[in-house]
Parts: sequence; structure tokens; C-alpha cells
Amino acid sequence: MLIPLRGISSMATRAVLAELAVAYERQTTCPVRIESVGGVDAAKRVQAGETFDVVLLAAEAIDKLLASGHATGARVDLFRSEVAVAVQAGAATPDIGSEDALKAAVLAAPTIGYSTGPSGTALLKLFERWGIAAEMQARTVQAPPGVPVGSLVADGKVALGFQQSSELKDLAGITVLGALPDPVRITTIFSGAVCATSQQAHAAQDLLAFLASPASTDIKRRHGMEPA
Repeated sequence: MLIPLRGISSMATRAVLAELAVAYERQTTCPVRIESVGGVDAAKRVQAGETFDVVLLAAEAIDKLLASGHATGARVDLFRSEVAVAVQAGAATPDIGSEDALKAAVLAAPTIGYSTGPSGTALLKLFERWGIAAEMQARTVQAPPGVPVGSLVADGKVALGFQQSSELKDLAGITVLGALPDPVRITTIFSGAVCATSQQAHAAQDLLAFLASPASTDIKRRHGMEPA
């Protein structure tokens, strides 16, 4: 019996990786088990030496794991994901079609939800660039690790939510307004690497090659992502 390849990823890629794992198993008969948790927690578990074959996170996080020796080889870029904006289903839908319109929508919202991942960091930097960081501090709510921002929007805990479009896609109880306008578009590259703890490094590399191949493109797009 083949030993399953074990991976860990952030929640942003949970759904797409689940479908890609099934496709890889059908092609190779090699079983794949990928656990999806908050990105910060995933990196901590790899750093703690927990046994995984592959780790799949934002490119910056993969670079840190490679630099610290917790991942080996080269970074493999897999997905490109845009940050989108959502409101509760049935709520008024503000205009976000331009930078000025988006800024006005942010300033008018009583509460803003954002994630612990790279999209949240980028959003806070945008607020700093706009000169509204101090003003927004009391109105921003960071979703706990592993909790989708969209669920806070659906439950009415925040009025305007920012998160990867793949995590907002098809979530009940929200209306997705779309991606941020071009001048302030936030794009995250999700990548993978072989973990230093892997006992199946060659098989792990084959999995990453499949995830980066053209054969994976249609599945990526179904989940609101593009090839990296």
C-alpha cells in the first residue's frame, strides 16, 4: 500500500487543493492528505518539526521556511489569488469600482473585517498609504486564524469584509462585490515546497510539479484562482 503524501496549507487554498489532490490520486494512485488551517498556524507547525511532505502557503511564508531550513529545494509558485470585498447578503452594495470609491466605502463602513494572512497585512498597509490607519483602528476586526472573514460578514459582525476571492466564493449569506480596483489591487501568490521532515521528497516534488502544471489550470479557475 502506498504511503499517503501529507501536506499542510492555509485555508485560502483548502477547496482548490482538495479537488487537485483527488485529480492527482486518479492520475498516479498516490494518496494525498492535505490539512488546511490558518496560515500562521500552518507555518508554526512546520517550524516545530511536525512531519509533512509538502507545505503550501503564501510565497513569503514559503521563503521564510526555506531560509530557516524547515523546507528544502526550490519554491514552486502555484496559485495567483485576488483579494475581493463582500457585504452581508441583502445589505446595500457600495461602489468599489475606483480607488476613490473604495476608500469612501471603507470610511463609511462601521466595521471592516480582514484576515491574519498576507491579504490582511496588505490591506492595513493600504490604510496607512491613504492616511486613515489611525481612524480605522477601532473599526477593524481581524478574523481568528482559520475563520473566514466571509463568516463574520454573513453573521453581521462586520459590515465590509476583505479576503481572498477563493475564500469568499460560494459562501452563503454574503454578496461579493468583486476584486479591488487596479490601482490598489491586492494579489497573493500561493506557493509550495518540500518539507525538511518529508521521507518521500521525490514523490512530494512530483505532487508540486502536478499542482503547477497546465493540467491543474481548469480546477484553479473553478475556485477563483489563476495559475501563478
